[in-house]
Amino acid sequence: MAKRRDKLKLGAFLYPTGHHVAAWRHPQAQADAGVNFRHYVALAKKAEAAKFDLVFMADSVAVRGTDVDVLSRGALRYVAQFEPLTLLTALSAVTTNLGFVATASTTYNEPFHLARAFASLDQISGGRGGWNLVTSSNETEALNFGLDAHPAHADRYERAREFAAVVEGLWDSWEDDAFVRDKDSGIYFARDKLHVLHHRGKHFQVKGPLNVARSPQGRPVVVQAGSSEAGKQLAAESAEVIFTAQQTLADATAFYADVKGRLAQHGREPDDLKIMPGVFPVVGRTEAEAREKYEEIQSLIHPAVGLSLLSHMTGGLDLSSYDLDGPLPVEALPVTEGGKSRQTLLIELATRENLTIRQLYLRIAGARGHWTLIGTPEQIVDQLEERFQNYGADGFNVMPPHLPVGLDDFVALVVPELRRRGLFREEYEGRTLRENLGLRRPEHFARRAVAQAAE
Repeated sequence: MAKRRDKLKLGAFLYPTGHHVAAWRHPQAQADAGVNFRHYVALAKKAEAAKFDLVFMADSVAVRGTDVDVLSRGALRYVAQFEPLTLLTALSAVTTNLGFVATASTTYNEPFHLARAFASLDQISGGRGGWNLVTSSNETEALNFGLDAHPAHADRYERAREFAAVVEGLWDSWEDDAFVRDKDSGIYFARDKLHVLHHRGKHFQVKGPLNVARSPQGRPVVVQAGSSEAGKQLAAESAEVIFTAQQTLADATAFYADVKGRLAQHGREPDDLKIMPGVFPVVGRTEAEAREKYEEIQSLIHPAVGLSLLSHMTGGLDLSSYDLDGPLPVEALPVTEGGKSRQTLLIELATRENLTIRQLYLRIAGARGHWTLIGTPEQIVDQLEERFQNYGADGFNVMPPHLPVGLDDFVALVVPELRRRGLFREEYEGRTLRENLGLRRPEHFARRAVAQAAE
């Protein structure tokens, strides 16, 4: 196989205190990170100095879980943290090249609101915004929006397809040069360059136009984080980056080929979509040091927190009555309406490696099913390079175990080794997120229509 000539992409996936379920308890972690703006400013500046493509932020519009005892012991995901669009817009003001991708759900939002908010992020940042389109895997979100239960998986994805189409249509409300602002003539915008959407569909009726000018990069970059069959199809239709999770090289290359192979049926090229799986790196100057770091943070997991995490990710079955040193009760797990691909991944992992319930929750406590790498910079880059060169990834979304030190270690130790091997950039290629990711700037549909008519 010929060596790839392109360079891999890097995202910094920032959970407040880090990705490990016990991150906040680590002596070097910033325990109040979720509401500490200076913490995020420092992280964003470090990521930009290292030439990362983007900062990525997850979100949920509900506290995850209902067991107050478990939550009080540090299951901190979405308990107390900034709303990501607000935070990333603020961070864009103290950076120049770094991209910002915020998560927002199509299940518990309206298209016009999100189209306007992300267009504003893109304008304020000078073309560095991105939307991580999700359908919500947190069932408790429904209770905050007048529902008694989470909508079915298939229904959420049907709504998401229409939602994405509406948002993209709103982002094309204005052509690039619509706003002439000619004081002498008194013409503020060219009327023929305004395009009112007039959308009427099963889920939405949206007239438009959007009251934000067209994005500096055409439209914000669309990221998609689902790996189920419905998720892969949605990504092939509309996503430009996909955030995914695979445990093995074989699974990664199969996923890559599957999703890229779907693009042609939607008139798209392979380079129109970048695949960036999550990676949870624990790096040390020696392998022994890396192992020691990993065992230190693993020792901080409270069993109730680990078990709760596993229960949530495998479909919601209460596992407390099962023998923790026995096998995962696969046959008893419910068919989830949450994250289907992640449930499947964990079942396959437990079965393939014959893991007990305790071993499985310890395994996922850091990366929640994403790829965990423990070792020296050389050992970690060996594995990243193998996956990249074999077309299992176009880059990686880096998930530091705890912050800020986890990001510091990756920047200081792994990034130089990536550069030494010619795998990662020395300088940014451009000013917009699209330019740095190597994605085309989408032409306005009206321009495309004119060009096609002239052919």
